[in-house]
Amino acid sequence: MPLQKAPLKQGIANLMKDMMDRTDPSYDEFADRLSTLIETYVKTGTVTVALGIPVSTAGSPTAQTGSTTATGTGTIS
Repeated sequence: MPLQKAPLKQGIANLMKDMMDRTDPSYDEFADRLSTLIETYVKTGTVTVALGIPVSTAGSPTAQTGSTTATGTGTIS
């Protein structure tokens, strides 16, 4: 699923309106709510990792286990 920008934009706008309506600013609450919006936004993305990352396997031919032996490069969309 591609990154969902519209909900992030709306969430930031709502946050800013809420903060502007206050008589006492709350920087901690603003930072907490903004970081939650950003975290939610990033989690909407799909991470695609390039093919061809080397792996090491062990076990019988019908019960292989393994892990990567090199770092891979991914993209978030």
